[in-house]
Amino acid sequence: MERPVFSFFSKLIMPLFYDKKFLRGRWFEESGLGWTWCWRNLWMQKVKGINRDIPFPVSFRNEVSSAENLIFDPDDMNDFNAFGCYFQNFAAKIVIGKGSYIAPNVGLVTANHVLTDLEQHQPGKDIVLGKNCWIGMNSTVLPGVVLGDHTVVGAGSVVTKSFPEGWQVIAGNPAKVIRKLEKPTENENQNKTIV
Repeated sequence: MERPVFSFFSKLIMPLFYDKKFLRGRWFEESGLGWTWCWRNLWMQKVKGINRDIPFPVSFRNEVSSAENLIFDPDDMNDFNAFGCYFQNFAAKIVIGKGSYIAPNVGLVTANHVLTDLEQHQPGKDIVLGKNCWIGMNSTVLPGVVLGDHTVVGAGSVVTKSFPEGWQVIAGNPAKVIRKLEKPTENENQNKTIV
């Protein structure tokens, strides 16, 4: 539940530290939890300098290489306020589809090292997550992977190739399809209660 005085004060102060275009969406307008993330991350992010250049609140327990190469909806700000996630995107884009969840300790890696010279990186390849995907805890998604809408990645998986068709559960090392998900019918979509 939103706390009016806290939110009012936060709306005045936080645009001094974060880009205003990210200070909106469900976490700010409905629950107010977004403002808590701003205050919680302010010291480590903006004063101590961990992820300082990132224009939105991100936990100091996460690593984000490049804000410019990260495409997401502000409604999904929760993906950056868990812990232990590694968004390695200095060489290519990471696109996170609306409504996707990224669990703690997930690595999204757009460029690997050159095997014969570990000081060098291979050219980056974009990672694209479709809408309403769920990347389970301790999973790694490697360069060039495209996941279709409603793809669930089981905890601890290593995703080395694309699964663009979506509506499935993948898991393992390397990840493979372990279950297809049934798409809801049009009637089920209309009766669905949104929480």
